Amino acid sequence: MKHILSQFGVSPEGSRYEQTDQGLINTTYFVSFGKQRRYVLQRINETVFPNCDALFHNLEHTLPYLSAPNYTQVQFHRTPGGELFYRTENNELWRLMSYLPGSKSFHHTSDKQIAFEAGRILGLFHTQLYNLDPNTLKITLDKFHNLDWRKEQYHLAVKKANVKDLERTVDLQKHIEEIGEELSKLQAMNLPIRVCHNDTKLNNILFSEEKKALCLIDLDTLMPGLLLYDFGDAVRTLANPAPEEETELSKIDFSIEMFAAFVEGLALNRSVFSSDELKSLSLGPVYMPFLHGLRAYTDFLMGNPYYKVSYPDQNLDRARSLIHFARLAKELTPEMQRILRKKMM
Repeated sequence: MKHILSQFGVSPEGSRYEQTDQGLINTTYFVSFGKQRRYVLQRINETVFPNCDALFHNLEHTLPYLSAPNYTQVQFHRTPGGELFYRTENNELWRLMSYLPGSKSFHHTSDKQIAFEAGRILGLFHTQLYNLDPNTLKITLDKFHNLDWRKEQYHLAVKKANVKDLERTVDLQKHIEEIGEELSKLQAMNLPIRVCHNDTKLNNILFSEEKKALCLIDLDTLMPGLLLYDFGDAVRTLANPAPEEETELSKIDFSIEMFAAFVEGLALNRSVFSSDELKSLSLGPVYMPFLHGLRAYTDFLMGNPYYKVSYPDQNLDRARSLIHFARLAKELTPEMQRILRKKMM
């Protein structure tokens, strides 16, 4: 660890390393000197991100845009050769970022101020990237939010799955078929492609101690996408007061008040969104939790090769929770559309 730190021009003397449980893909450590956190050291999961050149390319192209008086740019450190990443002798890929003092993130919340700030910072993020041609970026995860492809992977997993696992999840399969059929109409909407974060869950937003949103982090999925991806992914973690792996479905809720606060924050930068995009946004809070739930269930059926799990049924619990939230969002679509018309149009 000290050797890796030194490759970014930082003296490792007196450094301490604390692994975090944040993130389901990469492995992340806080680096401290004395009692102060100074850096974030991260090992890239190349099983999930095999196209490292695309990661380098997209960061180089987008970081110059992501800087404004009220947006804190993520500071990446470079090797002496000017690279954003360092590859070790045993072929591990690492990067180093500065830790923002006093910053914090939330996995879920019931605070409307946080919801408002999340909307504001997401709108500002898109405002800064508005003039960047999405065709200049590379795809870091192929078909990441492609529903047809995720369905295909799901059906393949069902064919190979353990019979007992299928038998005890018949109800989940039924809900997947019902919602998946309705969401297929999204493919025909011909929405504009823009530069998106593509993974805007709440814990990928950093806040100050005063609950002011600072910036978006975890930029590996930054690539071309649809606005409703970013909108829906944020809503699924803001409007639900329960954690993603909540097993008591009665505790899962869709807070329309939190949704309205988020939209109000987003509306501060509504001028960069097209009318077609705004009309599609109510699909996002159904589409994104459904897609994530489908992926988690597929991963469960395949033996959990993608997401980190701490117990065998964790992906199944994630899937049940997410699909249940998608069903709640579907029921509230008319109310979401009313709020969007009032605040965004």
